[in-house]
Amino acid sequence: MNRNRSFYKKVIEALLFCAGKTLKPAEIARICDGIPISEVEEILWELQIEYRKRGINLKEVAGGYRVETAPEVAEYVKKLFQRKGMKWTNSLLETLAIIAYFQPITRAEISAKRGGVDVSSAIKILLERKMIKVVGKKDVPGRPILYGTTDFFLEYFGLKSLKDLPPLEEVKKLAGKDK
Repeated sequence: MNRNRSFYKKVIEALLFCAGKTLKPAEIARICDGIPISEVEEILWELQIEYRKRGINLKEVAGGYRVETAPEVAEYVKKLFQRKGMKWTNSLLETLAIIAYFQPITRAEISAKRGGVDVSSAIKILLERKMIKVVGKKDVPGRPILYGTTDFFLEYFGLKSLKDLPPLEEVKKLAGKDK
């Protein structure tokens, strides 16, 4: 079989379509018989351009790429699936935002930023949902656990990196906590 660029373009398209998750260029290159990462990135760029005219888009998130529904057709795709998403309470969102903006951060620090509220259940739920993870222990007496966000957090919210989070001041204004 002739394994040229057009062949690998088909392979990469199939991988992205079937993965159900974000794939990093290095992972794609490894699967594609070790072709150069630069070639994978060129193919990804070509696919991004080609998909602009279709009902799907190729989006770069969390250091990788995934296929997504084009925004203009999303309402029709939702009708097909009609499934319930994650339920987000204010407590969960506040806790997740604090972790995202101040990571690595301990449970006590999160609680203090939330006004002394117990955050144990919120942390447990966010860990179960794979939005946050344990990233280490703080080098202080008692060595409390440090929490940070995951790649799934970036994927879920469609972010390339934490640098894409809106400025904290903007979030405070939206929450009505601007002083």
